[in-house]
Amino acid sequence: MTAPAATSYFRSPSAPVTATPAEIDASSRLPMFALVGGAALWLVLSSLLGLIASIKFHSPNFLAGSAWLSYGRVFPASTNALVYGFAIPAGLGVGLWLLARLGRVPLTQPWLIAVAAKLWHLGVLVGLLGILRGDSTGFEWLEMPRYAAVILFVAFLLIAFPAFAAHHSRSERQLYPSQWFVLAALFWFPWIYSTANLLLLVSPVRGVAQAAIQWWYSGNLLFVWLALAGLGAAFYLLPKLTARPLQSHYLALFAFLTLILFGTWVGIPAGATLPAWMPTLSGVATVSTLVPLLAIAMIAVQTVRGCRTECAGGPLCFVKFGMSAFVLSGVMLAISALPEISRVTDFTWFGTAQNQLRLYGFFAMTMFGAAYYILPRAVGIEFPFARLIRAHFWCGVAGSLLLTLPLAMGGVLQGFKLVNPNVAFLDVTKSALMFLRLGTVGELLIALGNLLFLLNVLAVIATCYRAVCTKAYTAITKRLEPTPDPSKEGNAEVRV
Repeated sequence: MTAPAATSYFRSPSAPVTATPAEIDASSRLPMFALVGGAALWLVLSSLLGLIASIKFHSPNFLAGSAWLSYGRVFPASTNALVYGFAIPAGLGVGLWLLARLGRVPLTQPWLIAVAAKLWHLGVLVGLLGILRGDSTGFEWLEMPRYAAVILFVAFLLIAFPAFAAHHSRSERQLYPSQWFVLAALFWFPWIYSTANLLLLVSPVRGVAQAAIQWWYSGNLLFVWLALAGLGAAFYLLPKLTARPLQSHYLALFAFLTLILFGTWVGIPAGATLPAWMPTLSGVATVSTLVPLLAIAMIAVQTVRGCRTECAGGPLCFVKFGMSAFVLSGVMLAISALPEISRVTDFTWFGTAQNQLRLYGFFAMTMFGAAYYILPRAVGIEFPFARLIRAHFWCGVAGSLLLTLPLAMGGVLQGFKLVNPNVAFLDVTKSALMFLRLGTVGELLIALGNLLFLLNVLAVIATCYRAVCTKAYTAITKRLEPTPDPSKEGNAEVRV
């Protein structure tokens, strides 16, 4: 996506006058502060809760006196804080900026987006408190109570409507692949979230249909929505950071369509107690997701091939690692859908490892790279602690690997022992202790990296507001200064 290629591709002879990049960035400043700043806070809280949950597996007496901090409440609170507190607001903030930049139009009513972002964070707070006090719904990835879900749904719509309005009023009519993914993500979440809540909480269906809907929702959330929001950012950043055009437009379109086609059916395990055609169809679709995965891997490799830009721990490093984690987690998901393998990996830590690799290794790392690229442009200020970005990258890489790889290996070992009738269940549980301890070290490194990210984000926001306050103070004091009286100055000259 070099400048000449982008100009020749996007521009039309009759294109109207567009806003400058500085104007577009200024319009997205307040929404980015509200969405990404709040997401960074929830990310740190998610890491702390996840660390508590991880410690409880090999130290059961840790914080055992508090019902609010029991594993059955802390773990879902951690995952919900990661998905709803960090992933969705961060994806929305980056997506809004992408729509404005690629459409060459400033965001309309940025204050409304900021208010909606505050409403979203309020909904997350209400939902997490509900989970910690024992008011969980019991459906995985949908544990927040119904009263919190209403707040989240309304807040998302208030953010999505200005995004669609900005896209409609864009001055650049041609669509870049990133815009496809962002627009689809803006539509996808309210669709699956409202459907799941209506069928599970408002007017609940009966019997095993509840499990089918819950699996359908979790598959669409973790595979489709995260992929749409994350790839939209990656397909913009990779060409920008490598100074090479995206390879290629048609392959990106093929990946987009096949991802939506096959990803919608992902999520139902092979051993689910449902009509046989449902897990079979889901398994076939899950294996078929290797097709868009291969296309996405080809796009990423061909785009960065021959790039002479060094990562040096900057945004490019985050995005490249995120794309690698996306492909690896997709391969793990497809392999675990095979019946011969699923009978070993089901009900083990292998699924948790795959989910964590997708959530943190792919999505969070990609959003980190996007935030480190976008925030200085939206604010006009570089990060005050730029050296911490490199430390954050290595903490994220080491933490992701130490969290996911031991859990994946421990899950496979655990699965082989579970299918062996000669091995006692207590021995199966003890065999996973070493891998769980390594996972705790990974959680600790991830928490450290998230703290560094939060420090940088809060520092750049504070620096921006301090500059604004200093400018306002200077203007006010300048107005309050007494103006010299010309008549008195003339009289003084006469006396002399």
